[in-house]
Amino acid sequence: MLNDLAPNFEQQEDLLNLEQPIIEAAETLFVNEFTDGILNPNAPMLGPVKDGGTIIANTAPGCWGPMITPTIRGGHEVTRPVYVEGAEVGDAIVIQIKSIQVTSIATSSGTDEAQLDRFIGDPFVKVKCPGCGKLHPTTVVQGIGQESVKCVTCGTDTTPFKISNGYTMTFNSKGEIGLTVGKEAARRIALDAKNFMRTPEKSVQNPITSFGPSDLIGVMARMRPFVGQLGTTPSKAMPDSHNAGDFGTFLIGAPHEFTMTEDELNIHRTDGHMDINRVREGAIVICPVKVPGGGVYVGDMHAMQGDGEIAGHTTDVAGIVQLQVSVLKKANLEGPIILPNEEDLPYTAKPFTKEEKRKARELAEEFGVKQVEDSFPLSIVGTGQNLNIATDNALERTAKLFEMTVDEVRNRATITGSIEIGRHPGVVTATVQMPKSLLKKARLFKTIKRQYD
Repeated sequence: MLNDLAPNFEQQEDLLNLEQPIIEAAETLFVNEFTDGILNPNAPMLGPVKDGGTIIANTAPGCWGPMITPTIRGGHEVTRPVYVEGAEVGDAIVIQIKSIQVTSIATSSGTDEAQLDRFIGDPFVKVKCPGCGKLHPTTVVQGIGQESVKCVTCGTDTTPFKISNGYTMTFNSKGEIGLTVGKEAARRIALDAKNFMRTPEKSVQNPITSFGPSDLIGVMARMRPFVGQLGTTPSKAMPDSHNAGDFGTFLIGAPHEFTMTEDELNIHRTDGHMDINRVREGAIVICPVKVPGGGVYVGDMHAMQGDGEIAGHTTDVAGIVQLQVSVLKKANLEGPIILPNEEDLPYTAKPFTKEEKRKARELAEEFGVKQVEDSFPLSIVGTGQNLNIATDNALERTAKLFEMTVDEVRNRATITGSIEIGRHPGVVTATVQMPKSLLKKARLFKTIKRQYD
C-alpha cells in the first residue's frame, strides 16, 4: 500500500516541505510540548533525534482531561511529533520502551455521556459553547463538579462530556496499587485537581479530577502502566484519538474539516491510538513511516487497563516515558507491530525452549519431517469499525507482510498464537509465530531475535 501513496503526497500542501533544516541530530531529546489534538503532517516537528537516539517525554493525561477542554481538538493531548534522522517514507521506526513512570498522585475516570447540544458531528473534534455558540471556546475551571468547566466568554457550562458512572483513584507512592476513594476524599482531590494530576507545565487541559466522581469506593486495582498512544504521524491531518480504524470511522463523511473517505482513512492512518495494555515498559513497537522523519509521538498513559478497555476509558495519568528509536529501512508496513514482553505473550506464542525444540526434532525424525521451523513471535495490530473487521485487518496485514494466504495466517495464529483485544470496539492484535526465513525476508528478524532470544 505504501508504494501507492506517492500520488497522494502531491495533493497535500507538498509534504516534501517537511524536510527539517540542517540541524545536528540530538542523541537525547526531552519533549514536554503538546499538540492541540491534531496530528498534522505539515506542522513542524521537534528534533531531529539520531537514529538510535533516545526520546524522554513528560506526557500529559489523555482522554478525560482533553475531552473536557474544547480548545484541544482531538480527544487527547499527545506530545509534538519528533523527526527521526534518516527515516523515509516506506521505512519503519523501531521504538523500544525503556521505562514508564507514573507521576500523577490521583486521577478520575468513568463511562462517558456526550452532551448533544455542545458539538457539531463529533464531541471529540468540533465543540461549541451551548451559551454563546463559540466554536472551540477557551474555558476555565470554576469550583468543582461536572458543571465546573465554564466558557470564558459567557460563563456557560461547556464540557461536551459528562461522567455517567465514575470514580476517583489515588495511587501508592511506589506505583503498585490504586484505590478508589469516597466522596470527601474525591472532593479534597478536586479542590487541588491539577496538583494531584501532576499535569505538565505546558499542558492546557482541564484536570478531570476537578469533577470529583465517587460512584466506586474502596475498589483496589493493580497498577501496570502503559501508553495508549504511541506511533508515527499520519500522512493526512487527523484528530489524534481518531488515528485508528475504529474511532477513525467517525471521520468518514464528517461535517468538519477533517472529513475523509474510507479509502483515505485506510491510506493515511498509522494506528498510533491503540490502547493495547501490552505497550508497556520492555515492549517494542515497530511503526510505519508515512511522512519524512516519521514523526514519533506518545501520550495517553494509563495506570492500568484490562483487555478491551470496555468502559471506554481507564485511569489517565501523567508520566515520564523513555523511548529508544531506530530506523528500519524499506520495511513497508501498513500498521504497527508489537513485540510484547515475553510474559505478556499468549501461552501458545511464547518462544520455544531448548527442551521443546529437542522433542520436536524427535517427532520430526520419527515421522520423516525433514526440517523443523525455527520460529519467533510477533503481534500484528489490526483496527476497524468493529472487532471482526479489526481481526480481518490484522490477518490481512500479516498475510501481505509475509506473502502468504490469509487461511495460512489463520491456522498459524490458531495453533501458535492468538487474537487478542486491545480496545473495544475495534483494535486487536494477531499474535503468531513466524519462521526465521520469513522474518529475515521482512527485515524483522534481528529486532525480534534481540527481544526474545
